Amino acid sequence: RASGIQSRKFNRAGTAIAMGEEKIHFNGRFLGVRELDNWEFVTRTNAIAVAVLIPLTDSDELVFVEQFRIPVQSRVVELPAGLVGDLHDPGETVSTAAQRELVEETGYQAGKLQHLLTCPSSPGLCDEQISFFLATELVKVGEGGGDESEDIVVHPVPLANASDWLAEMMKQDRQVDPKVYSALFWLQRLKQGLPALPF
Repeated sequence: RASGIQSRKFNRAGTAIAMGEEKIHFNGRFLGVRELDNWEFVTRTNAIAVAVLIPLTDSDELVFVEQFRIPVQSRVVELPAGLVGDLHDPGETVSTAAQRELVEETGYQAGKLQHLLTCPSSPGLCDEQISFFLATELVKVGEGGGDESEDIVVHPVPLANASDWLAEMMKQDRQVDPKVYSALFWLQRLKQGLPALPF
């Protein structure tokens, strides 16, 4: 049964925007379903945000990860990423989670993390916000592969060959997370001596 709570949003000027009642249709262990102004959407119940890494080694390799994703029933090539605050630590910062997930998934630790952008992941479906970090000065400190619930394969790929490599992976029936192509765009700009983001 749906329950309701009053919801308020704020515009960029900090002024409250009148909103309707937010209905809670479902609360699961990891996901919930809400409704606001006749729009149903998904929210995370076990985390507050998502950190996404763009790891670039000193040898100019972009570090991808590959894992089987149950919702699409396929192995997917992705950027390393993880939830913020999902380890019963609601005070965890996004940068702390980013470093933790980088080590856990890839075995690399970053000497430098640069925040690039925070944006919605799928704004018609969920309220999730993802933060992208460029991770450099990488040092190998472990094997990676994820936690006990994950089976992650780590792929350091020369940046110059990344597009061809991704095309080959798709020929091998892997799917590719589109965030990967955002990373390639930003890295191309950096190699040209431009800011990662054109604003």
